[in-house]
Amino acid sequence: MDGDQVKAWEALCIEEQAPACAAACPLRVDARGMAEKMASGDFAGAIALYSRVVPFPAIIAHICEHPCETACRRAEAGGAVRIGALERALVEEAYPAVRRTAQRARKPKTIAIIGAGLAGLTAAFDLVMKGHAVTVFEAEVRPLERLHHDIDATVLPPSAIDADLGALASLGVDIRCRQRVTGGAGSPTLEDLIAGHDAVLLAIGPGPAIQFAGSLRLTSTSRLDLDPMTLATSRPGVFGSCLHAGDDEVYSAIFSVRDGRRAAVSIDRFLQGASLTASRADDNATGTCLYVNTTNHSVVPPVQPTDSAAGYSREEAMSEAARCFPCHCLECVKACPYLAHYKTYPKRAVREIYNNDSIVMGNRKSNRMIDSCALCGLCETLCPNDLAMGDVCLDARQSMVERGHMPASHHDFALRDMAFSRSDEVAFVRHQPGHDKSAVLFFPGCQLPASAPRQVEAVYRHLCERLPGGVGFMLDCCGAPAYWSGRKGLHQEVLDRIHAAWEEQGRPRLVTACSTCLKEISEFLPDIPVSSLWTELAAIGLPEGTSPDLAGGPLAIHDPCTSRHAHEVQAAVRSIAASIGVEVRELTGAEKTTCCGYGGLAAFANPEVGNAFVDRRIEESPDDYLAYCAMCRDNFARRGKRALHLIDLIFPDVDDPAARPDPGFSGRRDNRLRLSRRMRRELWGESMGDPVPPVTLILADAVRADIERKLLLIDDIAEIIAEAQQSGRILKDRTNGHLTASGRIGTVTTWVEYEPTDAGFVVHRAYGHRMQVEVKP
Repeated sequence: MDGDQVKAWEALCIEEQAPACAAACPLRVDARGMAEKMASGDFAGAIALYSRVVPFPAIIAHICEHPCETACRRAEAGGAVRIGALERALVEEAYPAVRRTAQRARKPKTIAIIGAGLAGLTAAFDLVMKGHAVTVFEAEVRPLERLHHDIDATVLPPSAIDADLGALASLGVDIRCRQRVTGGAGSPTLEDLIAGHDAVLLAIGPGPAIQFAGSLRLTSTSRLDLDPMTLATSRPGVFGSCLHAGDDEVYSAIFSVRDGRRAAVSIDRFLQGASLTASRADDNATGTCLYVNTTNHSVVPPVQPTDSAAGYSREEAMSEAARCFPCHCLECVKACPYLAHYKTYPKRAVREIYNNDSIVMGNRKSNRMIDSCALCGLCETLCPNDLAMGDVCLDARQSMVERGHMPASHHDFALRDMAFSRSDEVAFVRHQPGHDKSAVLFFPGCQLPASAPRQVEAVYRHLCERLPGGVGFMLDCCGAPAYWSGRKGLHQEVLDRIHAAWEEQGRPRLVTACSTCLKEISEFLPDIPVSSLWTELAAIGLPEGTSPDLAGGPLAIHDPCTSRHAHEVQAAVRSIAASIGVEVRELTGAEKTTCCGYGGLAAFANPEVGNAFVDRRIEESPDDYLAYCAMCRDNFARRGKRALHLIDLIFPDVDDPAARPDPGFSGRRDNRLRLSRRMRRELWGESMGDPVPPVTLILADAVRADIERKLLLIDDIAEIIAEAQQSGRILKDRTNGHLTASGRIGTVTTWVEYEPTDAGFVVHRAYGHRMQVEVKP
């Protein structure tokens, strides 16, 4: 896989972007994570998240301006989450759980900080946590004097200040009050501090700094001249933390903490000899590109505390925290059984897939994950940035197949089925009887003939009656299984054969009954004019005698995923249903349709995921389903959902088409073979007999279902039993008289336990594996 392309894919996924609350917070507090933990009653976990980035949790919880609440997306559905009130409740409930341990540096650097306000003490906290020795010089009689003086004790209790200062002192920060850095009365000068320490921070607030004019460059307004990103002064190793330096804006507690943290980052980088600016996060940024679909959430107003002065109780805080959505994108994950099964989202999945592809030697644990995507395109439709996981998985499949790193077993059965559809036994192309050229070539695909062979014949006869110039017939496969499995060479081989047959037929216009065939030919053989059977029938008219009675009531329409963007086909299908008199009800609509599990061969690589796709779709409506893809209809039937194909309404073959069972893989092969032989015999006069099995098998329904689940073929089982009976290579169980035989057909080794009877051979069970053992010299 191309590394640059992988990075581009990763960049499209926005799930890891910060939620609006965290993006608006100068400290990037994970309010979303905090609320989730509080809602579940995990206050200890919540305070751990909060105190990880907030140096003084008791103080900030009481006086933070909470810009996060202004940005909160819950405001669009009932009112912003009261994050400030939650923080106060959290501190009241869980402050004793805060635990912090400073690093121990082998050679700690010494740092002098002038000013014991929030900015200075935040820098002190961050630097001492990194193992540095920090001394704070404060002119007032106590640290944080401004908070004591300017904020009422009912808003910020002195006990909160004392608790946070006590925690800071326990980390080893030396705070020296009544120390004016002027050189008088035993106090140091700035030059003394610079000479005696590895770095100095002037956290003196936004006022004039004329006392330092002889040592540092000042602005025209006599304030410290600071680099706005790094807060470096004109002198190396000396930094400032002057909130809103250069103006007189109102004091902000949370921005003071932000400035102190910004200065601490610069000081730590300076002490390490690192760049002050390289790869530095922008702590001024307040926006986020995280998409949140707020319309999916009901309106819920904020919780009102019983005692407004005391704030939220524990239970009230849990209820208010539960109002947090929480903000995630995950639009694709909500709709995709594949991503939900692997408990991942695209950015993380892309990394995992790329890492799996990059393994040269070792265990590639994500092979099945890569092959489990249905390649249906729903994620791309739902993603705000149009990220298609199908493109990622298909690229990985092609890369790994090309290098021999993808196990063949995932797609072996599907590719064998495709090979059978393309074999001389089944595939053929002919002009319409009595014609030596074709204006139109009917290409039904391989799945509709496998599901409804009699209707395929009826369709062809109708087209021959209504279309002039001769309608040829081509029974073959479009190569989708080869494409989906990542086998580019095989896919191209299939396309080349279709193109050659089209040339031999005189370059006619193709009409296909399969949405996948339409998409494949349109995309990979653009010089071949191709249209859908449904747009064709809408144009030429339906046969006489169609009736809505066969529908038995309203039908919920399911569009195949390969017709997601085929708007003309979607309209034609609905027009046909309406002309018959059928009431059609929409599910999610064509653009947001889901896969039946066959797409991308997902059901072959991972049956659990394949079933999850179709089961989720089935749950959307109690109505019988109307499909116009044979695999979709049959997969619905396989999982017990009443469903019919549009062709059942136009060319009826049974009285209750919605009850038509899934023919199963063995039945599908037999249907294709019988259709091929019958049409060549009856329409073109070729000598063709019906297939005759080598032995007669008797299978109970449960045994048949088990064989189907294991992707074994009844024809293969019959062949193995016939060969065993002839060769005598049989094991006999003396306890019950059952016989066991085995045989290898292609890459599949199959064992069959059976019992001969006068009526035939009763199959009790069968099992097998798909494995190619290579012995290297």
